[in-house]
Amino acid sequence: MPYLLIAPALIYLAMFFAYPMFQGLMLAIFDDDAALVLVDEPSLDGQEVERLTQGTRLNILGRQGNLLTDDSEGTELLTEQWFLVVGESAGGAEVSGWAPEARVRIRDEAADGTPLGGTIRPRLGAGSDEATPLLAEPNETSETVAELEQRAPVTIEEIAVLEVWFQVQASEDSSKVAGWAPSRFVEVFDDEETGRVDEGSVGEFTTGFITKMFNDSFFSDAWQTTLLLMLLILPLQFVLAMLMALVIDARLKLGSGFLYIFTLPMGMSDLAVGILFFSIFTGNGLLNSVLEAIGILDGPKTFLSADTIPWIIFAIVLAELWRATSIVMVIIVSGLQAIPRETLEAAELFGAGYWQRVRHIMLPLLLPSIQVALILRTILAFQVFAVVIALSGGDIVTVLANETYRQYFEFRNNNVASAYALFILLLSMASAFFYLRAVRAQTEVANT
Repeated sequence: MPYLLIAPALIYLAMFFAYPMFQGLMLAIFDDDAALVLVDEPSLDGQEVERLTQGTRLNILGRQGNLLTDDSEGTELLTEQWFLVVGESAGGAEVSGWAPEARVRIRDEAADGTPLGGTIRPRLGAGSDEATPLLAEPNETSETVAELEQRAPVTIEEIAVLEVWFQVQASEDSSKVAGWAPSRFVEVFDDEETGRVDEGSVGEFTTGFITKMFNDSFFSDAWQTTLLLMLLILPLQFVLAMLMALVIDARLKLGSGFLYIFTLPMGMSDLAVGILFFSIFTGNGLLNSVLEAIGILDGPKTFLSADTIPWIIFAIVLAELWRATSIVMVIIVSGLQAIPRETLEAAELFGAGYWQRVRHIMLPLLLPSIQVALILRTILAFQVFAVVIALSGGDIVTVLANETYRQYFEFRNNNVASAYALFILLLSMASAFFYLRAVRAQTEVANT
């Protein structure tokens, strides 16, 4: 029965946590288009002869049409149309066979645009053969079954769509192994004799996306700023949260009013808080108005610009302190409520002062609550985003979460964005593990 009761929770975790996490991890370490498989014949059933990495330069050795049996699309997908035509030969006999679209001039179409009939195009150029061969199959290498004279009327009975396949060879490959590949994976240059692998047909595990993340020009600044914000915000936040919790726990007159005031920022979104503090630090904002009113400034000062990065950091820290300190305070207040009042009264009876009770009784008993608050707040510090965007635009001062968004939304690079997200996850897990070990050690010391 207990297992049946937790089954819905396990299913929920599997669907909305484990599976998305696995997909995100695969995006960061698996390249779906890593390599192009060359086969020994222009067919999906061909045997693999070589694999070329994406971007490899190619020599185009030949081309051939192959029947397109799926709805595949690609940036360089090239197709040909062939018609099964019926007409009269020069001798008056009815003949049929396949001819490429370039050899048939369409003169009759159905309402939906489907070709129904036409004439054979004349061949241009001196010495060109006036007859157009009809082939047994829609393939240039197929055998000829009949011929039609130029301008001969034909009826189109069937249409076949072929994808162009290229016979290619790596231009820098000393082994010179050649093979066939569909046009959807190959970009052909203007000379039609060279090209490159535009997309891969098979995936491989790779560290390339993680390497791109570390080599990203914004990574160093984002990582350092995120760490700096965490080091500035967390200590100040815990001191303020502890003081606020002690005020509420003291059960002062109108103490519930303090609770409502302290928890007010919890009802505001990150972006709303960022916009609020942006309005404070602008040229016509509250800060400039106050400083001008008391005579410290003669005119508006620009606080949020590329030349005043320390002020932007200060504004972000201030906004985060105002926004998220109440979260830590609620956790500490719940921990204080769990401390037996008899323990505190006994300590007071034996002459322990208020700050002695806070230091030697409350803080040791609050370690589990502090552990939870540290883990939660550190994870949120790694994910700070909206406040930074509102106060700096995301370019002057950037953080890891902002670079994740930039890679996903601006650069459309899901793999590098997933690498950033994976990096944030690893940092969060490492910090959580550290707090679990450190606070447990402190708890063991306190108990001894």
